Amino acid sequence: MEALDALLNRVSVPRLTYPAPNAAQREALFQAALRAPDHGQLRPWRFLTIEGQAREKLGELFAGAVAKKGDASQAALDKARAMPLRAPLLIVVIARLQDHFKVPKSEQRLAAGCAAHGILIAAHAQGIGAVWRTGDMAFDAHVHQGLGLQANEELIGYLYVGTPVNEPRTAPILATAEFVSAWE
Repeated sequence: MEALDALLNRVSVPRLTYPAPNAAQREALFQAALRAPDHGQLRPWRFLTIEGQAREKLGELFAGAVAKKGDASQAALDKARAMPLRAPLLIVVIARLQDHFKVPKSEQRLAAGCAAHGILIAAHAQGIGAVWRTGDMAFDAHVHQGLGLQANEELIGYLYVGTPVNEPRTAPILATAEFVSAWE
């Protein structure tokens, strides 16, 4: 697939099944992530892969976070447990924020987001389905602790990755004039 085609036609693919990407495909995903803009070459990111029974363990971590908030219904706990089971592979994208005299943490956070986007583009280019999810479980301190995040780290999102259940939808064509203007 041509690079411009991948950039113009990538869409989120929320309904995913097995198989997960193979080793060569995963290597391409992560190599694409490592090409993100990186002022100062700080590499302000890291990734966790979660698959197999580890997804159930993550579901229990999510349920524990819901329970800690109090007054959690059985339905809410069940929903939290099922969340990681929506794809055969989850990639947790983590920003590793460093004190640097020239590169503010906000720029490092954006670089980690660009790394996540690189994974999504590389997935699309290989015919792999992927969707970027956040929600409460991306911002929960209990979840962060369970995933081993350090004090200087932030969870950017969960990339759910696998084989599309359905043919991905066609990307809408948006009018660039609605988002672009000349500054005078």
